[in-house]
Amino acid sequence: PKDPTMLSIWHVYGEQADSPMNRLLTEFNDTVGREKGILLNVTNMTNSAAIGGQLQDAKAGKPGALDLPDLFSAHSADASALGIENLVDWNDWFTAEDMAAYVPGFVQDGIIDGQQVVFPVSKSTQLIFLNGSQYARFAADTGAQLSTLATWDGFFEMAGAYRQWSQGKPFCALDYPLRLVELNALEQGSGKLYKGSWYDLTNETFRASWMEFARALVQGDILISDLYSNTQVMTGETLAGLGSSAAILYYNDFVTYPDNTTEPTDLLLAPLPHAAGTATPLMPQAGVGLCAFKTTGQKAEAAAVFLRWLTEQQRNLEFAADTGYMPVSSAAFDAIADYPFEQQSYQRLYDVYNEMRIQNTPLSEPGIVGYHAKAKTLYDSLRQRQKDYPQRLADGETLEALAEETWQLLCDNA
Repeated sequence: PKDPTMLSIWHVYGEQADSPMNRLLTEFNDTVGREKGILLNVTNMTNSAAIGGQLQDAKAGKPGALDLPDLFSAHSADASALGIENLVDWNDWFTAEDMAAYVPGFVQDGIIDGQQVVFPVSKSTQLIFLNGSQYARFAADTGAQLSTLATWDGFFEMAGAYRQWSQGKPFCALDYPLRLVELNALEQGSGKLYKGSWYDLTNETFRASWMEFARALVQGDILISDLYSNTQVMTGETLAGLGSSAAILYYNDFVTYPDNTTEPTDLLLAPLPHAAGTATPLMPQAGVGLCAFKTTGQKAEAAAVFLRWLTEQQRNLEFAADTGYMPVSSAAFDAIADYPFEQQSYQRLYDVYNEMRIQNTPLSEPGIVGYHAKAKTLYDSLRQRQKDYPQRLADGETLEALAEETWQLLCDNA
């Protein structure tokens, strides 16, 4: 066609030139796009933390801001902030039957006030990464089994056993401890956890869940990570890291210990633990989807053609496998078992993903304004104190008093 429908797109997949999304966009333009007269053009590659602010600047027409794109990556919170009345409702272009091909919890995450404004493309969750070489020695000496990590009780038991075996090293670094405390509480029927932009401090189940994690922290069984737990696993500071599943990209093939010796990481993975005996196992879901600004029907239709193409079973699985995210098409998940992963760690990752998808209900991030700044303040104060807790315990302060001190820090943020 002489004058194709041009669509500008902002995305968050890889700020390097050969990002998997850019390769797919080129392929689309050369095939279906050429045939149907649709041309996609990347006008901004950024990251999911920054894109919301950049979109607001563009919308406000700030000096130096980029032009608003037709299509863009966003979290539900970013989409809400832009005003859903300005965004395409994908339900106008996809039938209920079309949407039934996608993982239900992922679809749900993009619905705001009954409108499907965020279309699922890729998702991440949280899970445990372990240094397999070190774990093998620990298991040989203690009889430890990965299946113990299925519950938080088992997780804390293994953490204590590892600290004793390793003569004082923490078992696991946690990236988002509050999220884990929340899920553990929700699985035990805590009900509503939030009040204003922080927690309902009178919720007893939430407090009990916090104290479980706090005791392990005070004993030195676990740590709050410096920023991303993979750094602590890669230097042998901890045996394991618990954080975003998308962090697999940042795990190296070798662990380098402080004395400069190295050994293969032989990365092992385990699903996120659950509250023992819970009837409602949950898994966190994070990750952006694609939104489109309302402009013309022609552009919205062209965007829908691209989304259909992008999330077809095989393509969705290949894109997910390239980026370390979960696919969003149920058929892509079902095809994981036969997918020829090049690295064993990725095979293990996708086996764990499949296990988690079958057993758990995905839970969206709470989009509470002002929450993240408070969480960061709490993590910073705990990082400063965590190094001293085991010594203070040895010097005679009680476990309960120190755990209570961490709860007070949480309350001070309210």
